[in-house]
Amino acid sequence: MPYDDSVPPTRRARPLLAAAALAALCLTTITGCGGSPDTAEGTDAKASPSVTPDAPATPKASPTASLPQGPLTGRTVVIDPGHNPRNREHTKEINEQVDIGTGRKECDTTGTSTDDGYAEARFTLDVSHRLRELLQAQGARVLLTHDDDRPFGPCIDERARIGNEAKADAVVSVHADGSAVGNRGFHVILPAAVKGGGADTSKIVKSSADLGARIAGHFVRTTGSAPSNYIGGGTGLDTRDDLGGLNLSTVPKVFVECGNMRDPKDAALLTDARWRQKAAQGMADGIAAHLKG
Repeated sequence: MPYDDSVPPTRRARPLLAAAALAALCLTTITGCGGSPDTAEGTDAKASPSVTPDAPATPKASPTASLPQGPLTGRTVVIDPGHNPRNREHTKEINEQVDIGTGRKECDTTGTSTDDGYAEARFTLDVSHRLRELLQAQGARVLLTHDDDRPFGPCIDERARIGNEAKADAVVSVHADGSAVGNRGFHVILPAAVKGGGADTSKIVKSSADLGARIAGHFVRTTGSAPSNYIGGGTGLDTRDDLGGLNLSTVPKVFVECGNMRDPKDAALLTDARWRQKAAQGMADGIAAHLKG
């Protein structure tokens, strides 16, 4: 997500107020501990694997003709894999400021990593691929904002625009945090009520809160991870007004911080393919529950 991963995130953690009832419902089955957040639109990371940049590509949607019929048939979901494995090779481009409605912010960041060098950008792509497969199996049309098919980015304003132009029923941005050792657990970031410049979240605050609360509840049940012990006041939900990907969205959207890559216990989960499948399943179940109403 966003910020320098060499220090704990400096953003203000604010428990969700508008969806307190939903949060309480989501957390009734907590039995374990684990996962936690990265930052949101950026965090500097250790080196990620070097690859040769490709030309920018348009987001790819699942072919509707080949999708099975299921409970999500006719629904569109956009998955936003946080960061890009090649951002580190394009620091000038990703440092360019873009308009987020209420101000300006970097186009994108490199993301964080585990101490062993497993990059957040690799994690988010892997989980996003798993999530896409699970949603497609239920009949959803799924679009990724990028699929390791462009040299950097997309910028945070473009990520929001992709979901808007797709008229998505739900958008989920997948991340992992880069906080201090001992900070553990997942959290879901929800859009605050903001209006300024090109930002106006008034029509999506309520629906995004429902999406986020349902994802949080299913994430707990499926992964066994507890809500963050350092963000969200134990609810697993955090509301922010400084993320362009949320500020500029006109469709329901949340960020999911699956765990803290800099905590050894959380890192052990995030680097485990079996746990990543559980994380994808928890998100898929939460998205489906939201879309089914």
